[in-house]
Amino acid sequence: MSDHTPTELHLHQRSKILEIAFENERFRLSCEYLRVYSPSAEVMGHGPGQETLQIDKEDVAIDAIEPVGHYAIKLVFSDGHDTGIYSWDYLYELGQNYTERWNDYLQRLEQAGVTRQVLEN
Repeated sequence: MSDHTPTELHLHQRSKILEIAFENERFRLSCEYLRVYSPSAEVMGHGPGQETLQIDKEDVAIDAIEPVGHYAIKLVFSDGHDTGIYSWDYLYELGQNYTERWNDYLQRLEQAGVTRQVLEN
């Protein structure tokens, strides 16, 4: 059973933001952020230290949101990625730790010598 169940879920397609509200919290998570932190084995690997840095995801969008039972959603991204199951608790954690995780992602890109495109909405 999930500790956090959303009360609202809305995809803003133009701005590529997934807005998710929980009882006392509301998060606005970009499609890029959700894609690079997909809980799939392709992204996370099969254990600590096996993560794969996702690059060139600045313009990725969410094409579909599919329910998975009463505890999660599957996001189908415009780049074809569709294997991550985002539990309510994981989405809550992504929202709670957005700044730390986003900054970590940007730092890992820099360390890899990858320049991230800045897109205008």
